[in-house]
Amino acid sequence: MLGASVPGIVALLSQDSVKLVLMASLLALPIAYLAIHRWLESYAFRTDVRWWFLVVPVVIILLIALLTVSFQTIRAALANLVDSLKTE
Repeated sequence: MLGASVPGIVALLSQDSVKLVLMASLLALPIAYLAIHRWLESYAFRTDVRWWFLVVPVVIILLIALLTVSFQTIRAALANLVDSLKTE
């Protein structure tokens, strides 16, 4: 059998998407923290911005991205190439 295995392809594409999500999160987290902190300052009853308010959404987004990329990659890797060529 020639070519890469399905788990190898999924790992390569997932690795790239995880890097992009983490880079976007590193850029967005300080901005989100400052915006939430500034917004909450105007209330009479103040509350602190806890670390998990920002980390939990990042983890959820990371899981959604991994599931999406993995599903699409597995579907494309297991597809019959002959059927794709017949339609073109």
